[in-house]
Amino acid sequence: MTALENDPLEINFRTRKWVRPEDLNANGTLFGGSLLKWIDEEATIYAIVQLGNRRVVTKFMSEINFLSSAVQGDVIEMGLQATAFGSSSMTMRAAVRNMITRKPILTVDRIVFVGLDASGVPFPHGFTDITYDRDRIPQEPLA
Repeated sequence: MTALENDPLEINFRTRKWVRPEDLNANGTLFGGSLLKWIDEEATIYAIVQLGNRRVVTKFMSEINFLSSAVQGDVIEMGLQATAFGSSSMTMRAAVRNMITRKPILTVDRIVFVGLDASGVPFPHGFTDITYDRDRIPQEPLA
């Protein structure tokens, strides 16, 4: 079983990345900063869809537990699970595994995103459940 398959929480969103030379650190393994950037980017997209708001920001990221790594050419899989909805926020957790070695790479227990209005003020979203309906994303201009 993999880190994502034996996780007690159902993973709602998964994506994969290919580890390329520009993603490596001085040790020749996956640079943690690259991985955290990928997680934040994918979590942002997930929050946009779930909160129905294109103006979301990362508010908090809990302790990050690196368990193993990846090398050039490996494929990693990131999984996200929504765990709670606040009035203007959404909390999720993340798990990443190496699809080649089948080892878990890292876990993040809590990532909190807040939806903002056009003035940058937290905006109540009114949602309490995960959706798979892509129509939650508003169609207003980005101005």
